[in-house]
Amino acid sequence: MQERTRLSDGIQVVRAFQTETEDAKALLDMVAEEEDPSLVEELSQSLKAAAKRAETAELEALLSGEMDGNDTYLQINAGAGGTESQDWAGMLRRMYIRWAERQGYKIDVAEAHEGDEAGIKSTTLVIKGKNAFGWLKSESGVHRLVRISPFDSNARRHTSFASVWVYPVIDDRIEIDINEADVRTDTYRASGAGGQHVNKTDSAVRLTHIPTGIVVACQNGRSQHKNKETAWNMLRARLYEAELQKQLAVQQETHEAKSDIGWGHQIRSYVMQPYQLVKDLRTDVETSNISAVLDGDLDVFLTASLSHMIDNSPA
Repeated sequence: MQERTRLSDGIQVVRAFQTETEDAKALLDMVAEEEDPSLVEELSQSLKAAAKRAETAELEALLSGEMDGNDTYLQINAGAGGTESQDWAGMLRRMYIRWAERQGYKIDVAEAHEGDEAGIKSTTLVIKGKNAFGWLKSESGVHRLVRISPFDSNARRHTSFASVWVYPVIDDRIEIDINEADVRTDTYRASGAGGQHVNKTDSAVRLTHIPTGIVVACQNGRSQHKNKETAWNMLRARLYEAELQKQLAVQQETHEAKSDIGWGHQIRSYVMQPYQLVKDLRTDVETSNISAVLDGDLDVFLTASLSHMIDNSPA
């Protein structure tokens, strides 16, 4: 049924473009007959919008990876630097939530550790929607912020780092066998505001896969049983992604980017002072509209990164 839906959606996209093309031809004939400048502008805007949608549809058609169409986990961790980095991690969380909302995706919070004064220490989001992993998979890496610190009474410029880790939610088509003896289970009291279970019972669950060192945690459910089930699903997804990265011979690079949240591993820089610029260091795509980017306008970067990955993928 999923495959049928995917093919049906693809056919509808093609038919919609065919209809738009026919309408544009009819409008062009009207322009030739009436020489109305307003019709010329209408035709121009219509074609530009159609071209942009066609470009997006073409990229989506290339999302052919086994997990590209799946929902995704998106994990954010603050780097060294205390409040500064925690605030930056919180800004990234908002940025990705705003982007996901624009796509019509559903967002759940699997776990979150709030910062001491502001922002977050870490969080894991579950983003649900068509091609969620395919679009976001290139976001894994270190994100760097340069700004005048709102927490510095001397108004000095600070550089902050936070890491983003994206991995797919796996479904029943993929079987991941895990030896339970290799997994350490820890329970602790969930942190957060309100709720009769919060801070009263050890409902939060953390799983550590000892052979790989992979750690996942879940605290959003009311019961320890539900959190444990979700954590195991997250662990299977992480192990699947790790194996996939190994097969693609990029696992080492990915783990370096995750393990060292600092200089030399960043994929994107966000500069707020002394000038405003967001630049992707892999594709060289940049924009000066940093407020729009932090409000979730990421399409130009995601599109460029996806094209870059496809162009540089092995034949």
